[in-house]
Formats: sequence, structure tokens, C-alpha cells
Amino acid sequence: MTEGGRFRLVTAGRPDAEGKLQGVLFIELKPGWKTYWRDPGDSGVPPQIDVTASRNVSAVEMSFPAPQRHDDGYSIWAGYDYPVGLPVTFTIPSPGEPSLIEADVFLGVCETICVPVQARLQVDPAVDPDNPEDIALVEAAFEALPAPAQADFGVTPTPGEDGMLSVVANVPGSPEGVDFFVAGTDGYLFGVPKRNAEAGKLTFTVKVLDRPDAPPTGKGIPYTLTTATAAVEGFLPYP
Repeated sequence: MTEGGRFRLVTAGRPDAEGKLQGVLFIELKPGWKTYWRDPGDSGVPPQIDVTASRNVSAVEMSFPAPQRHDDGYSIWAGYDYPVGLPVTFTIPSPGEPSLIEADVFLGVCETICVPVQARLQVDPAVDPDNPEDIALVEAAFEALPAPAQADFGVTPTPGEDGMLSVVANVPGSPEGVDFFVAGTDGYLFGVPKRNAEAGKLTFTVKVLDRPDAPPTGKGIPYTLTTATAAVEGFLPYP
């Protein structure tokens, strides 16, 4: 429980054959409060979860629904102003053995200023794994994730000025209300995307504020592209 709301962690079902167990970090915000997307801008606090204190849990991956653009007068950032479920996938290395999730959660919630919040949440996945409310919460969180980007709904990198990331956005229907979110990762830091719709083409340019000394070996730069009714996500080559 925090001043701006409360959050909890639940899992549902049992680990699959690969030891993957689904759950959700549910952030129940009070009216007027917000929390951050995976990239919080230059001064925010991204949601984080650490499971190193757990038993028979080797990794966790957090996913993010499509965010909104917020301007608090000090900075422009991506996040949520409503209760939101962040899907999490735990890796259980020995699915047939007991496990205990000891999750150290750190995030920021904001009204007029940002308040960092941290807590350790404990979950025993074997306790009531078929609870219908937990199952519904987890399923809803995963269903709310952006779909994979496609050729007709996604972005394509284009040559741009040095120090800039430039993309063309392809969307079904009208480009009105389309937004592009890019997440700094693997040593990259980005500015706020600038939108330009001209001659039937929608483009976004983003300033690269920082980059690693050596080319990373990850999947690439995560992005989310949104319209008024849908969202997709994918990866861009490292600029």
C-alpha cells in the first residue's frame, strides 16, 4: 500500500514444460495518480522486479501494455493513469519441485511529484493455482499486450541525421492519433519522438541522447506503435 494506491503480485496455473509460469504485477492507482512505462523518460522510475532471493526461480521477464503520453510541465514521458496489470513470466528451472517467489519490486507513482515505492512480495505458486480471480487477472493482463508488429502495422527505420533515430510508421486507416514509443535499453537513451505527417507519410524522429561504446548483442530497441484502437510492438536495429 502506498499514498497513490497499492500493488500486488499473483501467479496463475502451473509452470509449463519449459518451466514458464505466468503472473501479473497489478498496480491499482488512485484517481489522479500515474505510473511509468518501461522507459520513464529522463527523470522517472521504470517498474522493476528482482527475484534473486527466490527459491527455484531463475529469471523473470516483465511485459508492458501500450502506454500513454504524459506532459507534467517538467518533462514528457510514457506511462499509465489508470490501474494497470504488468504481465510477468517466471522461469522455474525445476518445475516438479517446490518454488517460492520472493520478488523485490521497485516502481514510481506520481501525482504532482514522483514517489519511489519498493517492497518485497512473496508468492507460493502452489497455493491455490486455480483461483479463478487470479487466472482472470493474469489472462486479462496478457491479452492487453500489443500484438506483434506486421508489415502493414509497424515501423520501418529510415536513413536520418547523425545522432537521430528515424522511422516511417505504417498503420491501417487514418494516421490521426498515432503515437510511437521507443524504449532505451542496452545502454541507449532517447529523447521524445517528434511526429511529422506530410504527403501521406507519417514519420517519427528521436534524438539519441546516449549510446553504448560497443554495439550490443541483444534483440534490438523495443518500440510500441499505437492508434486510437490498437497497438503493436517490435524491435528496431540498434542505431
